[in-house]
Amino acid sequence: MSTQELDALFQRLEQAQAERRLPPVQDWHPERAGAIDIVIRADGTWLHEGGEFKRQALVRLFSTVMRREGDRYFLVTPAEKLEITVEDVPFLALDFERRGQGSQQELIFTINSGDYVVADHSHRLWVETDRPYLQVRDGLTALINRPAFYRLVDLAEEDADGWFITSRGTRFSLG
Repeated sequence: MSTQELDALFQRLEQAQAERRLPPVQDWHPERAGAIDIVIRADGTWLHEGGEFKRQALVRLFSTVMRREGDRYFLVTPAEKLEITVEDVPFLALDFERRGQGSQQELIFTINSGDYVVADHSHRLWVETDRPYLQVRDGLTALINRPAFYRLVDLAEEDADGWFITSRGTRFSLG
């Protein structure tokens, strides 16, 4: 991919993310509360009553009304707040694109929720117990899938403190 094509891709993805309007779930405090049999497995698979979600559009829709409170996750509307089970984190980072090199590079991740996230000081990347994560939004996190993480490792640099990657001037340790 040429530099111009990559720049255009970054601009389109960042614009799509900026134009994405998410509901104000942090402002909603409905009286009706309960639970729903939705489970997000550690591998990123979404289940309802034991059956896998067949339509990615439903994952994207539900992700827009998700809220985290401590270690608990909820789907929230103005009318009700329903707790769901999340085994690890709710989202999966499927892939990323890279623009630039070294300390000037930028890494933009595609998330299964329909989000596009540039790793930076507000969207940190870290490795915990040999699992790589990315902060998406409002306390919601994505597990970086194995192929994308291997690509990150290929781009990593090493110094006295260990292996690291940089995006938008922010350094992230890879363990």
